This record gives sequence, structure tokens and C-alpha cells, in this order.
Amino acid sequence: MAQVVRETLAERAAQLLLERIGAGEWALGERLPGETTLAPQLGVGRSTVREAIRQLAGRGVLVTRQGAGVFVSALEPRDDWDEVLRRADILAVIETRTAIESEAAALAARRRTPADVRVLRRALSARDLSRPQEGDGSPRAMIEAHVDADLALHRAIVVAAHNPVLTELFDTLTPRLRMAMTDMLRMRSSYGDAPDHDAHALLVEAVAGGDADAAAALSRAHLAGLAEALA
Repeated sequence: MAQVVRETLAERAAQLLLERIGAGEWALGERLPGETTLAPQLGVGRSTVREAIRQLAGRGVLVTRQGAGVFVSALEPRDDWDEVLRRADILAVIETRTAIESEAAALAARRRTPADVRVLRRALSARDLSRPQEGDGSPRAMIEAHVDADLALHRAIVVAAHNPVLTELFDTLTPRLRMAMTDMLRMRSSYGDAPDHDAHALLVEAVAGGDADAAAALSRAHLAGLAEALA
């Protein structure tokens, strides 16, 4: 029970600090008073102040600089990224994906290694094999397998850019994209047709062939079509 009380006090202390920052008591970049000063002002112990500061640091409002103190790094807490994506309109997510993937495709065309190209071609083959065959129907498991194969191919292109930040951003978007694409395909009578496969094959070959401009253009065109389908 005591642990729950301490947690509640820390959350309340964090809220009080946030209110004081919002009221302009400490400006952006300004150093906060030390724990010994803040504790009596907030009516809590120093350990509770430390926990409150840790919480606000996790929300992007405060930053601790070793040997210098605690500073205001933002006037408002940032939203939880996973929650932002859950609330986001899917077209906004596709626009973000386009910005990431078109640049990644161009970089991949410039930086791909022979090993990257082998991975891309295997991913393209796996995506092709995941397409429904005549008379298969579209049970949910088959649709999910196709969506996963599609996202795996696109991720392989991003990975071939050899930029870990782009890969991390793509991975962050993937759960929201997977859900939207699965729902979209469930409403369709068919998916994964020959033109769709050919478009992906052209993208892979542009990357493999080192044509950065074509790779970026093909990536943008593909995602524009996806945005239209999801609209």
C-alpha cells in the first residue's frame, strides 16, 4: 500500500511541477531548483521529487545534465507515440510512410550490398507466394500472411538504406499499417494481382540496379495508390 501512495505522490508532484512550468515560473532551458528546495515547496520528500523529475523527463519536459542539474526541455509533455499512432488517421500514416520509404528506397539504391539484394529478392518471392491462388478465397489468415509478406519486403528495402533511424521509424508505423491493410483486404474480393506484383518487382529491380531516382518514384507511386485504396 505504501508503494501505491508514493507513486501517487510522485504523480501529483510531477503535475505540480508541470503546472509551474506552464505558468512560466521556469522558462525553456532554465535550471530547476535542487531537490532540497523543491521538496518542501511541493510538500513531499526528496525521493518523491526525484521520481517526479524522472516522470517528467520520460515525457520530454525535463532533462537531467550530469553535474549541472535539471533543466526545462519542453513546456508541454509530448504525447505517447503509440497512442498518437492509434489515434492517427491512416492517410496521415501513409503520408509519413511515403516520406520514409521514398527516401529509404533512394538510399537503398545507392547503398545496397549483394547480401541486401539477395534478401530483397527472397522477400519479393515470399510476397508473390503469399498471393491467393484461384479458388482459395480470402480467409483472414491468408490475408494476414500476405500483409506480413508485403511489409517484410518494404522493411527489407528500408533496411538496405543502412540508416537505423529510418528502420526504427518504419517499425514504429508497422502495427498501425498492418491493422489498416488487413481490414482493407478483408473488404476486397481479390488482392495481390499481377500489376501489384509487377510494381513491387520493378521497385526491387530499381534498388538492385542502383537507380535511386526510379526507386524513389516507384515507392511514391505505390504508396499513393495505397493511400487512394484506403481513402
